Amino acid sequence: MKRQLTLQQYRTIDLFLFAGMLAIFEFVIVRFAFASFFTLSLAGAITAIVYMRWGWWGGIHAALAGFLTCLYTSLFVEGMTAEPGDYAIYIVGNLVSLLAVAALLRRGKEKVRQSVLASMAFGLAVILLMQGGRMAVALALGRPPDRVIEYMTHDPLSILFTVGVIWIVRRLDGVFEDQKHYLLRLQEERERNNTEQ
Repeated sequence: MKRQLTLQQYRTIDLFLFAGMLAIFEFVIVRFAFASFFTLSLAGAITAIVYMRWGWWGGIHAALAGFLTCLYTSLFVEGMTAEPGDYAIYIVGNLVSLLAVAALLRRGKEKVRQSVLASMAFGLAVILLMQGGRMAVALALGRPPDRVIEYMTHDPLSILFTVGVIWIVRRLDGVFEDQKHYLLRLQEERERNNTEQ
């Protein structure tokens, strides 16, 4: 008889898989597609997906994305070194996106998932809260306002990618869905199929 995973084990594996994807995608983007004026990141998209799947647990991925952005930029972009303040800006700034989880839970994950516009608006909220959070932390750390605005003006591609990725993944069964709901739905379908046989 096969040993089944507990929900906690499944969640841990799932969170690690998404963290691994985040690390790989951010590495590839920073290493091979970094431009000095425009930046690109899949942090908003991956974090939004994890928020939908596991709620508050996605904060791990938001913080990890900020850390990886600074680390990879320091390691692989010539002439750029992240200082401790940069790590704070990206990590704490990205965590502001947890506000989107509160709104998601209040609205209901299933209602958001079933609506194309609500799903895309959720992804947009996540990336805009990340960018706004970075700006707020940068201002709090005394960065000049003309430099602070660059956290948004240099990152429009990330907004487009976040919304586009959410539009795509919501069509894939179980990817952009609360995982407890998804597992229950699979179990119900399996039981229904067994009774029909």
